[in-house]
Amino acid sequence: MDRRLIWLAVGSFAMSTVGFVFSSLLPSIAADAHVSIPSAGYLITAFSLAYAIGAPTLSALFGAADRRKLLVVAMLIFVAGNGVAATSSSFTALAAAQIIMGMAAGLFAATAQATAVALAGPEHRALAISVVVGGTTFAVALGAPLGALIANFWGWRGTFGAIALLGLACSFVLWLRLPRGLQGTRLTMRERLHSLGQPGILPSLMVTLLYLTGGFMLISYFAPLAMEGAGLPALALPGMLLAFGVGAVIGNLSSGFLADRFGATRVVVLSLILSSLVCLTISFDLTFVPHELAGPILIGLMVPWGIIGWGFPPAQASRLVAYAPEIAHLTLSLNASAIYLGIAIGTVFGGRVLEYSTPANLGIIAAAFPIAALAVLTVSLRTARVAPLPAE
Repeated sequence: MDRRLIWLAVGSFAMSTVGFVFSSLLPSIAADAHVSIPSAGYLITAFSLAYAIGAPTLSALFGAADRRKLLVVAMLIFVAGNGVAATSSSFTALAAAQIIMGMAAGLFAATAQATAVALAGPEHRALAISVVVGGTTFAVALGAPLGALIANFWGWRGTFGAIALLGLACSFVLWLRLPRGLQGTRLTMRERLHSLGQPGILPSLMVTLLYLTGGFMLISYFAPLAMEGAGLPALALPGMLLAFGVGAVIGNLSSGFLADRFGATRVVVLSLILSSLVCLTISFDLTFVPHELAGPILIGLMVPWGIIGWGFPPAQASRLVAYAPEIAHLTLSLNASAIYLGIAIGTVFGGRVLEYSTPANLGIIAAAFPIAALAVLTVSLRTARVAPLPAE
């Protein structure tokens, strides 16, 4: 394996950490900015929407640029966004910083995957992409709990400062290690969106969108769930995020094996069903179980929740690639946009639930989205009458 892929993964790790650490920072940010926690949740929405839009649009604009320069510029813009966030004196400035970071992260992610394939060669395309995407998984497993731990000692501004330092170091190494003159391929937005017309692609992206919407109705408001809903102290959040992250790594690694053995579609279906059950279990726990037991039960759910939640993305990516292997780079990029669009929508919906209800009710509403995704998947397979996927 080309060792330069590791630094592309480190860049993905730094950028994805911002998106996942927010769930533990919202209470302190809301207190400092003098806004409600649901209103602070708009910061996650700003980052996620900017990412979802930035990945395809900025890649279309700058896709033919030198990839080494483009990656470093995207990383430095991301570093600047973290600097603005760490020193912001208003909620507006903090929201602007999230938009800057989200756009830069979307551009970096799309360019990093294309660069990884170019470095590794077409014969190692899947491995190269999995290494880069692995940075996102480790952002859940290590970045989010470490960021929450830093916030406990140096505040939420310290978390953004630490991410900025990591991004700065990463940009320096990428500038030194990546080859010069690695030109990208210009693809217009029309060419990128043309892949949506391939059989099975659009329904699959809708499944991704719905699944992430339901999941992040809960994940984005992890702190209210734990503190208000289960009566846990703020010091418990880093450990809980770490447990969730350990489950995410297990789910990510086992998903590929299970998809190869039992079929990617079966793994996706199982993830959708179990995700709904987890959402309902969390709501039941917070509604009917006393605080002295609700907290330990919620902690106990972290690892299985992580396994279930992160067993979905690799299997779903496998389904997308199987539909049209020749345009995998396009469909995976659109899938990433669907993921972050789902995060944005889930955060908005979750915030509205918290405005009018309690954290305990988040799971009840969130459970409906994986079920809706399962319905879309079932109808699309029956209507299209597609042949069994290679992974099946």
